[in-house]
Amino acid sequence: MSASDTRLLAPPPPGGFPMPRPSERSQPFWRGCLEGRLVLPICSACGAHALRAFAVCPQCGSTGLSWEQSAGHGSLYSWTVVWRPPHPGFVVPYAPAVVTLDEGWWFLSAVVGCAPEALQDGLSLQVEFHPASDELALPYFRPVA
Repeated sequence: MSASDTRLLAPPPPGGFPMPRPSERSQPFWRGCLEGRLVLPICSACGAHALRAFAVCPQCGSTGLSWEQSAGHGSLYSWTVVWRPPHPGFVVPYAPAVVTLDEGWWFLSAVVGCAPEALQDGLSLQVEFHPASDELALPYFRPVA
């Protein structure tokens, strides 16, 4: 691919891909996304950061779940660039990624707003939210300028 062929990584268009199905337990996360806030689960008993809303903490067995707002800053830990869409609603290229948030969480999302060639280990990122429907906004991460 020549430099003139480089396309920026972009979020998929609203409604053009399979939608997540929020659960009752995950509502604080989805509500935060609609409000432009990244709100993540944490164990009330031991303080363990959770990858998702849990019924029982995987670290200590507590059922106490709290929610903590993240500043949404982090760095790129791992990624891949997808050139062949798994579903017709996905726009390629896109880059699913694991982001290490400054507060210690690992977060699975996608990187937007840069050329695929710009992705590198430790790239500084900031969360941004894109509407997926009237009820859902999804978090993506953009390189910090």
